Amino acid sequence: MRDEIFTILSRQGKSRHGVLHLPHGDVETPVFMPVATKGTVKTIPGWDLEKLGVSMIISNSLHLYFRPGLDIISLFGGIHEFMGFRKPVFTDSGGFQILKEHFLIGVRDEGIYFRSPSDGVKVLLTPGMSASIQDSLGSDIAMALDYCIPYGKSKRSVERAVKLTTKWAREFKEKRKGISFGIIQGGVYQDLREISSSQITSMDFEGYAIGGLSIGEPREIMYKVLEDSIPLLPEEKPRYFMGLGSPLDIVRGVMMGIDIFDSVFPTRNARHGIAFTSEGAIDIRKSKYRDQIIPLDRDCDCHACRYYTRAYIHHLMKENELLGLYLLSLHNIRFMMKFMDSLRDSIDKNRIEDFYQETKEIFSKKNV
Repeated sequence: MRDEIFTILSRQGKSRHGVLHLPHGDVETPVFMPVATKGTVKTIPGWDLEKLGVSMIISNSLHLYFRPGLDIISLFGGIHEFMGFRKPVFTDSGGFQILKEHFLIGVRDEGIYFRSPSDGVKVLLTPGMSASIQDSLGSDIAMALDYCIPYGKSKRSVERAVKLTTKWAREFKEKRKGISFGIIQGGVYQDLREISSSQITSMDFEGYAIGGLSIGEPREIMYKVLEDSIPLLPEEKPRYFMGLGSPLDIVRGVMMGIDIFDSVFPTRNARHGIAFTSEGAIDIRKSKYRDQIIPLDRDCDCHACRYYTRAYIHHLMKENELLGLYLLSLHNIRFMMKFMDSLRDSIDKNRIEDFYQETKEIFSKKNV
């Protein structure tokens, strides 16, 4: 493993165009990671992801631990071969499942008690166990176990979450064999964010994530906390905003200094019939598209746009055909990859403010 995993190539203001140097290849940033929670980006096989220009994905180590299990994945030598995606893979610790009541049993000083969704078995996820799971998966970057507390909890509860996040991060880093990112917590409280940032960055992780945001708080509060938190992180290390993925949010985050994003945004919207295009978002289920003999987006080079029409995909979605979900997901992922290419190019050419305004104009349109 090289000493430095991140190189900054160019800047405009707080925005950075960089490169992550990882075991399974280099990744240009800012980067958007499609979410492959259970080892799959829903409906999209690994070979398609690579053809679409996806350079990195994120999976959930806790879900994969529960099913299919590390014994199965180890037969393939790790998550890359198991799912047929040979580029870099991030893995989340599973701590975010605290927010899901059907998973969570309780939080203790030593870790988090979870209930397996597959068989109901009770498991205590400790920092050391999380590190071991992610090592077994062979992830390029592993996330430290953290305590992501729901929005709206008392400050005393958030203080405990910060304390445990620091304790667990230290224990995780001692056990993790590869590259790992620490996570900053603190809710909407700036003083707790400062404490968490100071403690987590003192451990010298390879990168840092801003956690505990985009979980239900008002958008402007989220951005205010983000703006105040970024200066607390090392300038030379990559920065990751967990769970943010709309095009406009991504550009705004990049302009604040974020390098890495992930979200189910493109695939979840696809399953609801929404396609992102260079003219704005469209709901292909609407009747006005039933006779449009044009592609989803004339500017797109994905297979959905090269070989099929809006009329055909409208038909598929109205009939609940699985091919419709696949084609829309394929298109939306390709749209996001091209969008990120343009975003990086805008940093290089010192025109990111113009790019933000263009994105804002496009995605303020309704039902193009």
